Amino acid sequence: MSLFRKSFTILAFVLTATISFGATLDTASAEPQPAAVQPATKGLFVVVTSGDSMTQMMALVLSSQTLSQGRSVRVLICGEAGKLALKGSREKLFKPTGKSPQALLKGLIAKGVKVEVCPLYLPNTGKQPSALIDGVTIAQPPAVAAAMAEDGIKLLTF
Repeated sequence: MSLFRKSFTILAFVLTATISFGATLDTASAEPQPAAVQPATKGLFVVVTSGDSMTQMMALVLSSQTLSQGRSVRVLICGEAGKLALKGSREKLFKPTGKSPQALLKGLIAKGVKVEVCPLYLPNTGKQPSALIDGVTIAQPPAVAAAMAEDGIKLLTF
């Protein structure tokens, strides 16, 4: 038998024995094992800047799914996406849900998600805070920066 083949056989044996022994230890452990491994991610910080309604929809679908999995979600809207946060803005309905990005945004707000519009949006578009849909507030940069830097928070930008 060649040296390579002998080494490979020994390695396979050691790995098999280690895995089998480890499985035996887990089964025999006196401590109860958790049903599932806890995710390393505490939550998401989602920044939506795209004016494209399909992109906005995907951002909010993923936000909704994350929230339903028990993780935190925070949304910052800026740039062309700012229209999403305005009362009376044009809404496009998407299949298969028949919902618009703004409908999903309102649903997130109703579930307690913090949704903010960038502080540059309103003054640079000639809008007032009263133009925002209920539950959307104006972001405070120091608070946003701190939230983005929290341990376990993943940043998603759309």
